Amino acid sequence: MTLSIKKIYVQIMICLLLASCSGTRHLPIGEKLYTGVKIRFESTEKIANKKKRQLKTTAKNAVRPEPNKKILGMRPQLWMYMAAGEKPESKFKKWLKKNGEAPVFLSSVKPAVTSAIIDAQLFNIGIFRSYTEFKKIEKKHTAKVIYTSHIHAPFKVKELIYAVSDDSISRIIITGMKKSLIKTGDDYSLENLKNERMRIDDLLKNNGYFYFNPDYLVFKADTSNINHDVTFRLTLKDSIPEKVLTVYRINNVFIDQDYSLEEDGTVKLKDTLRYQGNYFLGNESEMKIRPKVISRSVYLRKNEIYSRINHNITLNRLMTMGNFKFVRINFSDSDTSAAGFLDITILMTPMPQRTFRAELELVSKSNNYMGPRLNTSLLNRNAFKGAELLNISLAASFEAQFSGTNLFSYAFTPQVELYLPRFLVPFKIKSTNSLYIPKTRFSLSFTYTKRVGYFDMRTFQFIFGYRWKKDIRQEHELNPINISYTTLANKTDAFIELLATNPFLKKSYEEQFIAGGNYIYTYNEQVIPFKKMQYFFQLSTEAAGNVFSLAYLITGKKVSADNPSKVVGSVYSQYARLSIDGRGFYNFKDNNKFAVRFFTGVGVPFGNSSILPYTKQFFSGGPNSIRAFHINSVGPGTYNQHNDSIGFMQLGGDVKLEMNAEYRFTIYRFLKGALFADAGNTWLLKSNPSTPGGQFSWSGFYKEIAVGAGIGLRIDVSFFIIRFDLAMPLRKPWLENGQRWVINQIDFGSPAWRSENLILNVAIGYPF
Repeated sequence: MTLSIKKIYVQIMICLLLASCSGTRHLPIGEKLYTGVKIRFESTEKIANKKKRQLKTTAKNAVRPEPNKKILGMRPQLWMYMAAGEKPESKFKKWLKKNGEAPVFLSSVKPAVTSAIIDAQLFNIGIFRSYTEFKKIEKKHTAKVIYTSHIHAPFKVKELIYAVSDDSISRIIITGMKKSLIKTGDDYSLENLKNERMRIDDLLKNNGYFYFNPDYLVFKADTSNINHDVTFRLTLKDSIPEKVLTVYRINNVFIDQDYSLEEDGTVKLKDTLRYQGNYFLGNESEMKIRPKVISRSVYLRKNEIYSRINHNITLNRLMTMGNFKFVRINFSDSDTSAAGFLDITILMTPMPQRTFRAELELVSKSNNYMGPRLNTSLLNRNAFKGAELLNISLAASFEAQFSGTNLFSYAFTPQVELYLPRFLVPFKIKSTNSLYIPKTRFSLSFTYTKRVGYFDMRTFQFIFGYRWKKDIRQEHELNPINISYTTLANKTDAFIELLATNPFLKKSYEEQFIAGGNYIYTYNEQVIPFKKMQYFFQLSTEAAGNVFSLAYLITGKKVSADNPSKVVGSVYSQYARLSIDGRGFYNFKDNNKFAVRFFTGVGVPFGNSSILPYTKQFFSGGPNSIRAFHINSVGPGTYNQHNDSIGFMQLGGDVKLEMNAEYRFTIYRFLKGALFADAGNTWLLKSNPSTPGGQFSWSGFYKEIAVGAGIGLRIDVSFFIIRFDLAMPLRKPWLENGQRWVINQIDFGSPAWRSENLILNVAIGYPF
């Protein structure tokens, strides 16, 4: 077996060597492969190293063409193209040609043109008198170009003078001058000048100048070669149409919530209903959504000054209702005796009111459970003519575990969810200028789970809460009522015996009445495209049982975990829980990504409870956690669950700390790869005789961290991602101190080592 693996390794290495060197074997006569550039700067003035790095980045971005792509110093796509030949005949060679990459020859490089482009780009960032030379460095089969730019220190902004002839526009611009992007002392930047014109244009449009655009603003520059600075004068163009200088107000607002894309967008002669100054087109009895509901999202109102902000709020709120496929707003000059009025037509194309979905999945988990899962749902987008979203769903699954003891489980979960497009509260809330509609959520679900040979579990859950977004990055979720009630039935002797051997686990299953609330704050920059560094942060807080304990205290009864109180015949849980999930994503130019994640959480039982409910405990290990260990199998602390745990009853903890790092790269189009490392563990706040070594200690927790690493293969077709992660442990916390690092035991040639240590995780979506 070992010899066979070694042969495979040798064959792979030979292929890689061929791929790395044969890319230049079949070059046309007289051609040399272009391998890239080197940028150099020369200056008689002192320029800071940070500024030089910025200048070098600007110069490199101006270089064309790009050389052939390299992976670990090799050019596999170039090799594929060259190996296919000039006119491939076989299907395989045609595939190589199609998926390869044509060579970039030195003859296609125009250094003189590139030098001029570099100088132009440097000019745009304040290097007004640069000149760039080039030199070709040629070898036997390859060649590169060295560009040397002679530069000076960038010109800086001395002053910005506002000289706008129109007094009204000038006052608005000066009012917002503190937010100007042109700052005294900054380097000259053409990009900043363009963005400043856009900022002023937005400012004016928010003050009624509907027909204004950035081209009407002119920056006149006066440079000083002695001081290396620039003075700007902001003016208007000499000849501007009168309507551009006119402040516009809203006149008539027409709303058509049953618009077809086949229509031309003009107002049709229909029955109209006037509500809060808006004209709703169509017969009231045939309107799908009540005018009152639509009007709450229309911020363009009669006689008010036009505002781009209100324009965008109206568009976004109507779209995020979830009832319309397209929303369009048309503007036209109003046919009135007075100038400066706009008529508005809001055209909305509805989505189908009802949608049925059914999905069948084959689920495979890291704890050896596998089986089919069926998800069905019926969505009504306008249940009660108020744009309510009513979702009725049913999920059913069957799972079997084939490892040692054969374990079987099946479950089904009917659920009803209702979303209202507003805050449902007993008091009035002032309307906000958020782009997003707040929503009130009701959720009622029942889950029946049968662990064959052990128990039946029934869980009822009711959630009432709110969701709202401040902007595209920030989302809040508040559920003041979150109640779940779980009962166990048909307990077998085997299950009872198992609980008898572990009082901690027994207690976890007994306390299953949870009544409390939770709040989640999410900050997510991944929704912002083209951002080099993106951050994600989620804070989750939860508390339960406090209302019941307060009621008992008022009646004079002492609440104690030793003699817990009951509600509806079941012991209620009392605890507080906090978790923080922070992530960072660094995006490289080639679409590769470096992602890191830090998660920490703590749950504290108190009052009526001595431990956290099983569903509220923290677990570690698995495809979205530490991938080198089976699901939920890490911890608590140094306790080893691998010897005596049953697949569906792993032990959790009160404290969790986890860190992940992953480098994601493209192998070929939709085929992605990853290198990753994970670390973490869970702990208990109090010692438990059933789990020795599981208690958290400030002085020793860092010695009990589990560590794993591995490689991943992902099929990413944007709307669907299937992930294969192969991982191995590097540090096992349950081993004796001093022996926990197991890197020296790695032996890929050993079947026994592979069977015990290699974990294949199959999952949908990225781990974080």
